[in-house]
Amino acid sequence: MTGRRWTLVVVLGLAGQLAWTVENMYLNVFVHETITDDPTVIAVLVAASAVTATLATLLVGAASDRVGRRRPFIAVGYVAWGLTTAGFGLVSADAVATWAPAGQAVAVAVVAVVVLDCLMSFLGAGANDAAYQAWVTDVTRPAERGRVEGVIAMLALVAMLLVFGGLDGLTQDGRWRVFFLVVGLTVAAVGVLAWFTVRDSPVLTRSPDGYLASVLHGLRPAAARANPALYLALGMWAVAGIATQVYLPFLIVYLDKALRLDSYPLVLAVVLSGACVVSVLGGRLIDRFGKLRAVLPATGLYAVGLLAMYPARGPAGVIAAGLVTISAMMLVLAAVGSFVRDRTPPDRAGQVQGLRMVFAVLIPMVIGPFVGAAVIHGSGRTYTELGEVRQVPTPELFPVAALVLALMVPLHLAARRRAALPVPGAGPVPTTTEEVGA
Repeated sequence: MTGRRWTLVVVLGLAGQLAWTVENMYLNVFVHETITDDPTVIAVLVAASAVTATLATLLVGAASDRVGRRRPFIAVGYVAWGLTTAGFGLVSADAVATWAPAGQAVAVAVVAVVVLDCLMSFLGAGANDAAYQAWVTDVTRPAERGRVEGVIAMLALVAMLLVFGGLDGLTQDGRWRVFFLVVGLTVAAVGVLAWFTVRDSPVLTRSPDGYLASVLHGLRPAAARANPALYLALGMWAVAGIATQVYLPFLIVYLDKALRLDSYPLVLAVVLSGACVVSVLGGRLIDRFGKLRAVLPATGLYAVGLLAMYPARGPAGVIAAGLVTISAMMLVLAAVGSFVRDRTPPDRAGQVQGLRMVFAVLIPMVIGPFVGAAVIHGSGRTYTELGEVRQVPTPELFPVAALVLALMVPLHLAARRRAALPVPGAGPVPTTTEEVGA
């Protein structure tokens, strides 16, 4: 890719990940601190967001395929996404109590957060997960996609670092309105920039189907039969996502309230910095040695890291276990994600982003957080804050997540057997011998 495209991949990806960091991690903390400590509410919030985001990606991805353009969906979507993110600062139990019926402030606040989160997720998924991700597929070549995917995966960690390092103090002081405003306006500004800088691929192929047929195409059994390796890879993405969602929505609360690590922002900063380096270097190795070949070793390392998180208590132990866990998670996502791009039919990049959301977001976020909430409820662990007894996440989340990863093995073996089949509409797939296990 050219330097201009690399810059846009990074800037657009990073801005999107800033918003997703707020939505995926800090919104849960916001709800826990200002509305309710019930983990089921967080699970419902995550699941509702996932359903909405998946629907948006299916609809917007198919639309961008039909019109043969990504730029307007990216630019306008990012602006609207940023403005709705800023709106979260207006919602809290205390704010709602000023106008809601007596005794119903918490319930009304929960509903308001869920509705606003769904709106934010719809706009964000359409702009980022559908249009931006399809644009990345359009402008990259198979030989460089492992490296590109490694950088994109790293951007999620960089966004966390920026939020933890630059904005976490606002949340610690209870200045949630300023926190959401800063992130929201940043995302909106990048949307304006995208309007003037993003260029669609000159060889972008329009989908031959009508709009509704484009939306539904990838959900048909015939599509899976025509490209089995793609769907098996998406299945691996789902398994890895479920394992991650078992613990990730509760991670900050676990470090802060269960382990009582006052230095948890520093702990996370060290872990995420190390994982960024591994993600970038690992992407290059994935391109060199084969995307599918990298999946199982990375998955095994991920499971080792999760098991090591169970006994980790102090900062040093959490940093060591966390480095292995998050680094390996990034490698799994980079390997699977780049293989999915390779298996994407050239006229259906937007539609495949919708499928990616079904497998990588919807299924994991509907299943994983509820598994995590059940583990927390089953442990019965609590802490007392200002005289109030509150539920707290438990370390059993991590071995349960590791157990889920065992499902990667049969899917991986099946994908390797089918990886040499051609991509529909693109002729034989340019696959190395490492990819098919020869």
